[in-house]
Parts: sequence; structure tokens; C-alpha cells
Amino acid sequence: MKNSAIRAALLAFALAAAAHAQEPPAVTAPAVRQPLSYAEAQQLLLTRSDRLGAATRGVESARLRRQAMEGLGGPSVAVTGMAYHYSAHADISLDPARHAISGILDMLPPPLGAAIGDRLPQLPGSLGLQREASRASASVSLLWPIYVGGLGDAVRGELDALAEEAEADASATRDSQQTLLVQRYFGAQLAARAAALRAEALAGVQEHADAAERMLRAGVISELERLQAQAALADARQQARKARDEADLAATALARTLRSPAPLRPTNALFVHSQPLGTLQEFIDTAQRQHPGLAKVDAKRRQAGALHDAQEALRRPQVLGFGMHELATRGKPNWIAGVAVRYTLWDSVDRDLMAAATQKKIEQADLAEQQARSDIALLVEKNWLALEHARAHYLAQQAQEDLARELVRLRSAALREGTGTPLELIDARLNLAKVQTERAQTAHQYVQALAALLESTGQADEFERYMAQADIQIPTDAP
Repeated sequence: MKNSAIRAALLAFALAAAAHAQEPPAVTAPAVRQPLSYAEAQQLLLTRSDRLGAATRGVESARLRRQAMEGLGGPSVAVTGMAYHYSAHADISLDPARHAISGILDMLPPPLGAAIGDRLPQLPGSLGLQREASRASASVSLLWPIYVGGLGDAVRGELDALAEEAEADASATRDSQQTLLVQRYFGAQLAARAAALRAEALAGVQEHADAAERMLRAGVISELERLQAQAALADARQQARKARDEADLAATALARTLRSPAPLRPTNALFVHSQPLGTLQEFIDTAQRQHPGLAKVDAKRRQAGALHDAQEALRRPQVLGFGMHELATRGKPNWIAGVAVRYTLWDSVDRDLMAAATQKKIEQADLAEQQARSDIALLVEKNWLALEHARAHYLAQQAQEDLARELVRLRSAALREGTGTPLELIDARLNLAKVQTERAQTAHQYVQALAALLESTGQADEFERYMAQADIQIPTDAP
């Protein structure tokens, strides 16, 4: 009993000395980072993401193309102007005329023919002509497709469907980018908490390693126990340094995702809901209504239907109105107006097979929709189960954390009373940091599962609302 009291007194003296003579921290503090809430991060993502910008430009392009075709099938008026200069050269042979005159003279009496022939001028063998001038003309023309079998409506319908497909793709891109933001934002938050826990554990290990040095000099513990404490300290330093580097890397990933020149520090904590968010069927029903993939499949079906209508329109007759009026500065201008009817009696393209091909496209879209609905339901179920498993696991880990805290308390009391060793307390502290880190990882899994579930149901925009409703918050700093 007397030896135990002496041992406890020496131990208390060593711990007090360690508290005043603790070595400088082995792990440097992280660089100061700019605080950032999740709402602020979301706004930065919407304004700075290149992928979102590209998706938005695609939607705008599709809409403008559709607006450009609004008047398809209406009249078209064109003005044509022409100005030209010409030079014409021609050689005309006069031999036929000379032969004809000789024949006429031969038919006259010789004295008369000779007298007339002597008086006629001699014609050359050929005559050269040249004409050079400048001309200008202008006209206005009109072409009006009066009836083309519904081809214009088919084209506009396809462009409408293409715009809807672009919007569905943009919605899917927006949802995936928000899920990526959740991964980067709360990944940085998890790494920061792990680094804080490791730094706190290192401080405790450092304190007890220093105490072990003094206890060895006082003859309370053996050299082996001191070496064990030093080995634990070296490992704690390495783990703290690793956690700090991982926290820096996660913060850098978040900053680059948001194209921020300064390091960022997330301010919204990891969270867990103690109660289920809803039934599986409720989430499946929401996904069947809102998932952007289904909107894209529907747009594909509409495109196939418009293409089928266009093929059918080519079977029908086409009626065109036309007109042309010459713009003359002098004289009476020329003009023409009329109606043209065109009906294809035979075509080298088999229209029946083309119509059958477009009908198969419609059937393909119908089958693709059925498969998409099945795949989406399965994906929702997978994400919902992952969410529930993470929630249950986090709640179950409370007992492990309580046990780890109690073990730290008991080891501390045993060390003060001289019945325990510094290594036992070091192990207890490291175990508590490990359990707390694992709990934070489980909370992170819960947050990621929630983001994936909301994306698979077309509700990625609702993440912030669910975050605000969480009744369990996991702070970044170690307790």
C-alpha cells in the first residue's frame, strides 16, 4: 500500500510537470481558410461550373433553333438584281448572197445581165459584226408553300422534342453537379473533423509520453514502458500529419470545384436524421414523376413520332404558290404568277419501309421507357437502403463511443491512482479518436447516400431542406 501511494505521488508530479513543459506541437496548424456555407457553395457552383454553363448553352441553342422555325411553311419573298456587260463578235459569210445574185443575173438576157452586173458592187466573202453594251435588271419573287402535307408541323414538333431533350440533359447535369458538390463539401468537412480528432489525440499522447519520461527518471516505470509510449507518440504524429494532409487535399478539391482562388472551410456540419425520411415507395413514386431520365426518354419518343409524321407528309401532294415581277425603270415590266401542284407517283425511296422504320423507333422509345422506369426504381431502392443502413449504423455506434469515453475515464483514474500505465491511457485515447472518426465517416456515408437518393428521384434541389431538418449535427471541431 505504501509503495502504491509513493508511485501515485510520483506519477502526479510527473503529469503536472508534463502539463507545464509540454513539447511544441508536432503538427502545424492548417492554413486559414475562408468560411463557406453550403448555400453559398451552391450559388458559386451555379455561376462558375463550366459543365452547367455548357448545359445551359445547349438548352438555349435548342430553344433558339425552335423559335427560328416558327414561321416554317410561310411565304418567302426574294429580290434578285443583275448587272452585266457583254461584248459579242460574229463573222457572217456572204457567199450565199453572191451565188444568189449571180443566179439571178444568169437568168436575164445576156446584154441586160452583163450591164446590171457591171453596175453592182462586188460583195466581200464575209462580213464581221461586233456588239458591246451594258445591261441591268431586277425582279422580286414570291414562293408560298400552301400545302405540304403537314411537313412543317412535323419539323416543329421534332425541334420541340429536341429542346425538351436538351432541358432533360441539363437537369441531369445540374443534379449530378449538386451531388458532386455534396461529395466535395462534406468530404472536406469529414477530413477537417478527422484532422481535429487526430490533433487532439496527438496532444494527449504527447502529454503522456512526456510524463513517461519523467516517471522513468523517477523510477516509477520501466524503460520498456517509456519506449512503448514513444512508439505510440510517433504513430500518433504520423496519423495526425496524414489526417492534416487529407484535410488540405479535400479543401483544395472543394476550392477547385467552385473555382475559388482561396482555401475554403465548410461551415455546415455533417448530419444524420434520427428518424426515417420516408417510405421506399414514396421515393419511388416521386422518381417516376420527376427523374430527368424519363423526360429524356419521352422527348426521344416525341422525336420519333415527329419523324414518322414527316415521312407520312412526303406521301401527300404539295401545293405551291409562286410569282415574279420584274422591276423595270422604263417600259412595261414582265410578271408571272401561278400555282404549282406536285405529287410523287413513284420514288426510288421505299416510303412504306421508311414509315415502318420510324414506327419501330416509336416502339423502341416505349420499351426504353419501361426499362428506364425499372432501372430507376431499382436505383432508388439501392440508395434508400444505403441511407437507412448508414442511419442505423450511426445510431448503433453511440454505444461504442460511450464505451470508449468510459474507458478513457477509467484509464485516467487508474493512472492517477498508480494502478495503470501511461500506455493504457494512450491506447484508450487513440481508441476514442478512432471511434469518433468512424462515426463521422458513417455520418458522411449518410449524407452521400441522401444526395444520391435525391438525385435518383429528381429532387437534388431539395438537399438543403433535408439538411436543415436534421436533428443530429456532427461538429467539425473535436469535443
